[in-house]
Amino acid sequence: MRVIILGAGVIGVTTAWFLAQEGHAVTVIERAQEPARETSYANGGQISVCHAEPWANPKAPWKTLQWLGEEDAPLLFRLKLDWHQWRWGLRFLEQCTKAKAKANLQNLVRLGLYSRETLQSVRLATGVAYDQRTEGILHYYTDTAEYESAIPAAALMREVGLDRQVKTAAECLAIEPALAQSRYPIVGGTYTPSDESGDAREFTNQLAERCMAMGVEFRYDCSIEALERVGDDVKAVRVLSAENGAERLAADAIVVCLGSYSPIHLQPLGITLDIYPAKGYSATIPVVDPQFAPTVSLTDDGYKLVFSRLGNRLRVAGTAEFNGYNLDLNPIRCKALIDRTSQIFPEGMDYQAAEFWTGLRPATPGNLPYIGQTRFPSLWLNTGHGTLGWTECCGSAKAIADLIAGRQPEVDYPFVRGI
Repeated sequence: MRVIILGAGVIGVTTAWFLAQEGHAVTVIERAQEPARETSYANGGQISVCHAEPWANPKAPWKTLQWLGEEDAPLLFRLKLDWHQWRWGLRFLEQCTKAKAKANLQNLVRLGLYSRETLQSVRLATGVAYDQRTEGILHYYTDTAEYESAIPAAALMREVGLDRQVKTAAECLAIEPALAQSRYPIVGGTYTPSDESGDAREFTNQLAERCMAMGVEFRYDCSIEALERVGDDVKAVRVLSAENGAERLAADAIVVCLGSYSPIHLQPLGITLDIYPAKGYSATIPVVDPQFAPTVSLTDDGYKLVFSRLGNRLRVAGTAEFNGYNLDLNPIRCKALIDRTSQIFPEGMDYQAAEFWTGLRPATPGNLPYIGQTRFPSLWLNTGHGTLGWTECCGSAKAIADLIAGRQPEVDYPFVRGI
């Protein structure tokens, strides 16, 4: 089949890889000049099945209210006269019941475990190298109450199939000795030894090269004008590029992998997706003395930050700001990243040379991505992965390739159909 994929982030490129493996003629449309220039560019680096807890849970509404108006809050809603934001917020509240939060967690864990296994197979088959580390992910705590509340949460994660182990302070320091320099003593943690980390952008770029070697065509600097409906189907996309001008590209299947921008392109077709951009921040900090820098990927649950060692760089990322499609760097939120990181790792990093980035994570109310077929037979979705795009990319891509081929995917997940 002729397949067009919209978007060359980590979701779009992995989708291209698995569809090309099926023998399809694949074209990827991307408005940037290369892969992984937007949300996949500088994320936290974690392949974090252990961090799959949905944002929507019984405690979330109260916490969100507490953080309103705090510029450095981990989760910040900037309330706007935007019905999309309000609709999304109401749907988020609907997902905050105990039953729905548990069901969402189970689905996220199943998809995450499958995706991590699939990523490992891709790595073995292709030889891609992306500063990957396989020492697991350690959630550490500097607040006793938060640590104690994490113990039953870890038990819940074990119930749904994750080996999330409760660790004492001494055990945390044995796993990651660099935490010993923290200005706030580590009181304990939870550890998932099977999780991984790595540079999503480097992975995406290397996999794109392997896709091209298999015959996949990448059309960069190419903007999407419209998806074209003919009768009861959508089998073409109108695009515009400086090189070729306006074009109509026809296909047997079109896969939307446009992250936060997916609803914008689908709305004219009458398809409404509950996706809203969650603006995240990261800082990439040069490591100048490796003995003081962490090697194990870390999560600071109290501040909702993640740390990943990428070669001679430390990537710290986190926070979520619901502020529409705004991509301005907020200096207060950038400073919050550095302030907390320097408290935990006061030596070994060149904080003055930190590079800041922000990107829009495509958040759904229950954190479940849209994977499957729309009511238009030739139009498919692989979008809405929120903060877990890097974690879920390979599993989602393999699943959508199976669905397009008419096969039942190997993972148990609520795939969409007829939306």
